[in-house]
Amino acid sequence: MKVYEYSARTIQEAIDQGLEELGVAISDVTVDVLEEGSKGLFGLFGSRPAKVRITMKDEEDTDDVARAILADAMNPEEPKARKEKAEKPAPKAEKAEKEEKAEKAAPKPRKPKAPKEEAVKAEDAKEDAPKAKAEPKKESKPRAPKAPKAPKEPKEVKEIVPAEQADRATAAGRAQEFLQEVTKLMGVNVSVAVKNDEEGNVRVNMEGDTLGILIGRRGETLDALQYLTSLQVNKGQDDYTRVTLDTEGYRAKREEALVRLANRMANRAQKTGRKVSLEPMNPYERRILHSALQDHPAVTTHSEGEEPNRHVVITLK
Repeated sequence: MKVYEYSARTIQEAIDQGLEELGVAISDVTVDVLEEGSKGLFGLFGSRPAKVRITMKDEEDTDDVARAILADAMNPEEPKARKEKAEKPAPKAEKAEKEEKAEKAAPKPRKPKAPKEEAVKAEDAKEDAPKAKAEPKKESKPRAPKAPKAPKEPKEVKEIVPAEQADRATAAGRAQEFLQEVTKLMGVNVSVAVKNDEEGNVRVNMEGDTLGILIGRRGETLDALQYLTSLQVNKGQDDYTRVTLDTEGYRAKREEALVRLANRMANRAQKTGRKVSLEPMNPYERRILHSALQDHPAVTTHSEGEEPNRHVVITLK
C-alpha cells in the first residue's frame, strides 16, 4: 500500500495535483484530509495550505470489486448486505469536497458586535437608579402676535429755495443764468446762488444735488461745468473774470482730503528716501498740494508732465 501527501491552497487543488502526478483516477485511491488550510488575514498573513494523504489501493482490492460485480450479474438474488456495501458513499475526498462547497455557498453568520462599555455602564446605572417620577410637561404659553412693522417714513425731500436772481448784465448774472439752463437740461433741480468776492471773482454755490450728479468722479463734472461757465462769462469781455463753482460744500471737503494726502505722501518720501509721484490733477488741486507742503522742512514739490496728465512730485530737499 503506497501513501503520498500533497499540499495546495485548497483541498480540491491538492487532490487534483496528487491524481495528476500519480496518473490514477479518484476510484483507484483513498483520500484523507490532513489539514483543511486557512486563508489568513486578507489572504496575506497567517495563511496555511491544505494538506491531503492519498493512499493507492492494492490490485487485490480491485480484483475483489470486479469479482463482486460479476457475481451480482450472475446471482441477482444476492444478499442485501453486498449491495449495501457496493452502494457505500464515495471516498472521503468527495465528501470533503461537498462539505467545502456547502461551506462556501452558505453565508457566514456575522459576529454580533460587543456593545460599548459606556453603553453597558449607562444601562446598569439606569437599572440601579430608582425610577424618577415623570415630570409634568410645562404648558407652552401661546406666543403673542408680532406687532406689525411700522411703515418706513419717507425721506425728507430737501426743500429748494430759489436763489435771488442777479443782474443778467453782470458776470455773476450771466453765470447764474447759464447754470440754471444747464441744470434744467440735466434734470437736476438745484438752486444757483452767485456772489462776487473781494477781488471781483464770481463764486457760485448750487444746492439740492444730494446724489452728487453735478460733482462726478473726483469732481470731474463740477470742473467741466466750471470751465464752461467761465467761457460763457468771459465771452466777448475785455477783462477776465475767474469763476469758482461749488455744490454741497464739495470744494472744502476735497481741499481737506488733499491736504491730508500731501502730508501722508511727504512722510513716505522721508521714510523711503525716494520721490513720490501723485496722480494727475487739475491746476486747482495741484495748487492746494503745493500750498500744503511749501513750508515743509524736509520735502519740496514741483509739477511734471503735460495736461491732462500733469501731476505733483514730492522730493527730499
